[in-house]
Amino acid sequence: MYWATSFCEREHSSKRAWMYLERLWCSLVPFAGGQLDPAVLAAALRIARADGAVFVPAYLIIVPFTLAFDSPLRQEVEVALPLLEAVELQALEEGVPVDARLERGRSLRDALRRLWDVETFDRILLPVSADERAGFEERDVAWILMNAPAETLALRPASGSVRPAAPKLRVRE
Repeated sequence: MYWATSFCEREHSSKRAWMYLERLWCSLVPFAGGQLDPAVLAAALRIARADGAVFVPAYLIIVPFTLAFDSPLRQEVEVALPLLEAVELQALEEGVPVDARLERGRSLRDALRRLWDVETFDRILLPVSADERAGFEERDVAWILMNAPAETLALRPASGSVRPAAPKLRVRE
């Protein structure tokens, strides 16, 4: 796996180490619920590649209030890690540098807020869908659009989420 941990700026105690590293454009793609629509992933990778940006997929894990915040969440991590690995492989196959994240919070908004507090992103590519399992709900999308610290693009796949193949052209001889 290719980890680009030095690409995006992090705000923490070892900030001096970051002063000498080149700051690259970073595009965050937050998602949750065990899936990321393939059409949204493809669009996000096209945008990151066009921007010359580091692609930062971030899987958001919700910690129920019935558990301590730092409780191990084995089931959620078992879902998240293979998905993040598949996303990373797709990005690497398309030649886009990738730097995956796992972030926990009491809600999707809390997890995003925690991520935004420690890292700087230049663009947020937000998966949205009519099916809330495949993207963020309307209320969360509205909150993100109002509170995001960076330019935010909402990516919604066309109905059916499958892009039709381009028609083949016949050349007359």
